[in-house]
Amino acid sequence: MTTVALVIDLQVGVVRGCFDADGVVARSAALVERARSTGTPVVWVQHHAPDLERGTPGWGLADGLTPRPDEPLVHKAYRDAFAETGLREVLDSLGATRLVVVGAQSDFCVRTTTQRAASLGYDVTLVSDGHTTTDTEWDGVKITGEQIVAHTNMYFSGLRYPEGTFTVARHDDVALGQAHHPTELTEPAPIPQPNPGPD
Repeated sequence: MTTVALVIDLQVGVVRGCFDADGVVARSAALVERARSTGTPVVWVQHHAPDLERGTPGWGLADGLTPRPDEPLVHKAYRDAFAETGLREVLDSLGATRLVVVGAQSDFCVRTTTQRAASLGYDVTLVSDGHTTTDTEWDGVKITGEQIVAHTNMYFSGLRYPEGTFTVARHDDVALGQAHHPTELTEPAPIPQPNPGPD
């Protein structure tokens, strides 16, 4: 089994305003360094869009995250990092069978790419404290970034496909290298509830 660490869109303009952004970036950087020390390949994904143009400050990776010259960097324009990119070919060239995923944002590119990877038959570990997103509102309902992160972890912890093993684990519990243990599976994360207002 060959494990690859996949870093999705941890860019200045993507993590700006996200829940615990500095902590997520720091933990992701620590996981990247641990991957390198164990000989685990690291693959980077970087998004571009009209409001996130290549070469602009917001498009750059967050401080503390720097790909090495021999680490593949995949550019994408859709939430799904496999859509119209060479990501599948990059992973195939590395012999990847298992992906360890960190990134942003939880409810967009992280969830879409992670689900696609699972549907393609990869074993996937989502790093529970290694992804983030912003507060949002839809149809009058306000949702915090923290709640979205927790819900994403809960959702993925119960994901099932005919093939593949899907786990959720904290960055310092994730097994790296060419073998891993399924005991890194965590219980579904509870969704934090907003504090009740005064009676």
